[in-house]
Amino acid sequence: MALANRARASNGAVRLKWDSGLASAARKHCLLMAAKGPISHRYDGELDLSERAGQAGAHFSLIEENVAIGPTSAVIHDEWMHSTGHRTNLLNPEVDRVGVAVVASRGVLYAVADYARDVEELSPAQVEARVAQMIRPSGVTIIGNAATARAACSMDSGVPHSSGGLPVGFVMRWQDSEMSELPKALAGRLASRHYTQAAVGSCRPSGAEGTFTAYRVAVLLY
Repeated sequence: MALANRARASNGAVRLKWDSGLASAARKHCLLMAAKGPISHRYDGELDLSERAGQAGAHFSLIEENVAIGPTSAVIHDEWMHSTGHRTNLLNPEVDRVGVAVVASRGVLYAVADYARDVEELSPAQVEARVAQMIRPSGVTIIGNAATARAACSMDSGVPHSSGGLPVGFVMRWQDSEMSELPKALAGRLASRHYTQAAVGSCRPSGAEGTFTAYRVAVLLY
């Protein structure tokens, strides 16, 4: 990890932070590599990288892995830096977390480094609060009861029949791994000043690949 961060600093990439979930997943795979002999990113009957990292408790929107055998950590790092694919993974500016495992066996070191872009773990209520906070500066009032918006979130189109008696003027559904900004279409509607109230609801993401972290939201404008 120290060698990776030194290389990243020299190449203008952010410093990697340790992730215990990634480290746990890396160690499990590293032990399997040492037991099997020939190194591989996946063995028969083993989960793929995203699944085993997710099961180990990591939350991410991007994940990649380097594996190697070598006599020392310095040699392994040097091999990765002189291999195009491994170097790209190690220096990727889009990742900010790492978990590393090293197992000594048969007179050599087996090494696994799992790199990922961390995603903040949010509950549905926290997602709703985050989106509501971004809407409030537009002057639109947030409706306290989120039941209708939550139901709309679970739908592919339309709105629930029980919309509280208010006519829904616009519906926005989206899914993302980060809740840091509103979709442009929604921001444009809010800027139009045609709406006075909004309901925000979060639900289980649809079609999320593997164990990549994602959040799904629906906003109803009235």
